[in-house]
Amino acid sequence: MRTQFAALPYRVVRGKPEILLITSRETGRWIIPKGWPEDGLTAPESAAREAWEEAGVEGRISLNCLGIYSYLKVLDRQDRLPIVVAVFPVKVRKLIEDFPEKGERKRKWFSRKKAAARVDEPELRHMIRDFDPTHLRD
Repeated sequence: MRTQFAALPYRVVRGKPEILLITSRETGRWIIPKGWPEDGLTAPESAAREAWEEAGVEGRISLNCLGIYSYLKVLDRQDRLPIVVAVFPVKVRKLIEDFPEKGERKRKWFSRKKAAARVDEPELRHMIRDFDPTHLRD
């Protein structure tokens, strides 16, 4: 089992949170930015870096883990690696047009309900559906 860190990019429009999803490079599924821990960075800092690299997000990352979800990462046709992902909300201040993985992914804003319906992982689906930024402590 391995650990990854993810960002849940959000903004509030007319009093309602919206979630930014991106597509995965391999399958085009809707996901949130996530990646492996990086030396010298805390878990939230690693999540913020993934949000920048994969989605061009500039914003304020929460130091509080929103929750965890798990999935099986496909390594090849037969090998799968179990992954646990810790999710940190990031309030998006700005989306940068030129970011490292721009040509490899699409990004799109969704309501919580629509974003939850588009992700595959049940725990992440619940986390997105129930997300309320007014309950964040920082």
